[in-house]
Amino acid sequence: MTDALKRLSDEGVAIWLDDLSRKRITSGNLAELIDQQHVVGVTTNPSIFQKAISHGDGYEQQLTDLAVRKVTVEEAVRMITTADVRDAADILRPVFDATGGQDGRVSIEVDPRLAHNTPATIAEAKQLAWLVDRPNTLIKIPATKAGLPAITEVIGKGISVNVTLIFSLERYREVMDAYLAGLEKAKAAGLELSKIQSVASFFVSRVDTEIDKRLDALGTPEAKEARGKAAVANARLAYEAYEEVFSSDRWAALDKAQANKQRPLWASTGVKDPAYKDTLYVDDLVAPGTVNTMPEATLDATADHGEITGDTVRGTYEQARADLDAVAKLGISYDDVVQVLEDEGVDKFAVSWNDLLKSTEAELKRLAPSEG
Repeated sequence: MTDALKRLSDEGVAIWLDDLSRKRITSGNLAELIDQQHVVGVTTNPSIFQKAISHGDGYEQQLTDLAVRKVTVEEAVRMITTADVRDAADILRPVFDATGGQDGRVSIEVDPRLAHNTPATIAEAKQLAWLVDRPNTLIKIPATKAGLPAITEVIGKGISVNVTLIFSLERYREVMDAYLAGLEKAKAAGLELSKIQSVASFFVSRVDTEIDKRLDALGTPEAKEARGKAAVANARLAYEAYEEVFSSDRWAALDKAQANKQRPLWASTGVKDPAYKDTLYVDDLVAPGTVNTMPEATLDATADHGEITGDTVRGTYEQARADLDAVAKLGISYDDVVQVLEDEGVDKFAVSWNDLLKSTEAELKRLAPSEG
């Protein structure tokens, strides 16, 4: 065991776990990861909940109670997922207090089927914040076109947000703009800006998966040479954009009012291609003021053989641009790639959500008391 996770943490990278289940909470595993593996936050998504509940230890008693009450499947899913998030938030509360509210956070997503509906996303975000009722929650809102005004509105109401499914540099800039606009709204409403936190979840591995697929179809030596570079390059240029926005005059005015920067969060950091080092999206994305949310396999791999050698982002922007340019020169459209990834991301979460509803409905029927 190296102390790579401690070194990563010392470099200013907050280590979050990209997973949650009731068993992880009740077994003491989450508390153990916080205590021993430098984990200071948790992210969830519809796929994670679907997996946890469909394989689920620990949900039967609550499902039985919900079945007896004859609640709708939608209400049952929200009762179950918010209970897990609430319990995880309580376990992480000491971290939240120790870091002045920056870490110790647990994220929960608005219904992904609302990704293209601004008013419904806002209403759901408010409802989730009320339902979980913990100061260390982040409400996840997707970075779709319809999500952008929802981010501004929700931040403006003083609710902390994790913006998810960001793939493109242009959309990332729009996300930061939406966050600043939300802070300006909150300030105008007299809210305490120091209490509002946000992260921007910039997805990494899926960029390589999609671009590598297109490079493989070309099959040329140049295409082979370009494999496995785009995702890291894209994320590094996102950090460059972050540095620029959060050193602007517009930010300075909010900084004076005790606002918090919206940290870049590296999401989808599990390596999908066995040809690549399994800690690639950790080792190559070390920069201060970032979050890296990892599936447990990536967390364990980093603990075991991660190579944390200091900042691996700043000073790389020229090379990052060259790596993306090399892909573009081969006729692969960046704009098309990121749009495909956003559409797929929203669709995948909606499918997982529907699967979650179906498996929960089956459990409610199984556990329902017989009539008569």
